Amino acid sequence: MITPSAILLFAAGLGTRMAPLTNTRPKPLVNVAGRALLDHALAHCTGLRTVVNVHYFADQIRDQLAQTNVMISNESKQLLETGGGLKHALPLLDSNPVLTMNTDAVWKGPNPVHVLSQTWMPAEMESLLLLIPRAHAVGHTGSGDFDIDGSGRLTRGTSYVYSGVQIICTDGLADILENKFSMWALWDRMLNRKTMFGAVYDGQWCDVGSLDSIKIAEDMLAGGDDA
Repeated sequence: MITPSAILLFAAGLGTRMAPLTNTRPKPLVNVAGRALLDHALAHCTGLRTVVNVHYFADQIRDQLAQTNVMISNESKQLLETGGGLKHALPLLDSNPVLTMNTDAVWKGPNPVHVLSQTWMPAEMESLLLLIPRAHAVGHTGSGDFDIDGSGRLTRGTSYVYSGVQIICTDGLADILENKFSMWALWDRMLNRKTMFGAVYDGQWCDVGSLDSIKIAEDMLAGGDDA
């Protein structure tokens, strides 16, 4: 089975909903339970070629990673969104498929990267997203993103929230000529081909997207290990 050997951590966003904390630092360096959000994410990446994209307060993230083997995908000149960020990072990732992970969430339970890697079936999947049942999406204030059918295939819907972790084949990026674009540019094509699948996480997850969610995340993590 071909499993991804590299992961891209998205750390380039402006983090406007986390202001005023993000007036002086990037959101991935906001602390939750005494640990930067970026470090929470990195704890799940052991053994993988790891790339972090940077834009906002890029030097602070570079300094945070200076003593590690993590590579930097530089988006300082232009914020490229998720799809564009993945395309830009491909030479560093040197893997197909790849994992991607948002850095604005914390986990308590099984390593989400391992959960996806163990579920990945390259013969029929172009992407595999880790999902949270809407009722269990702690700290998340929006609607759901997807529904899942009996075979695990995804459609747009409201029952499950995308957790921010996926395995995705990158072949389709060559057909997208823009530099700046959302992951949906790839996802919509995969949904149409019925090659986009979901796996449901059975641990706990908290979306840390706003100031209020920091306390919610810390309460969730209290008394347990999220890595």
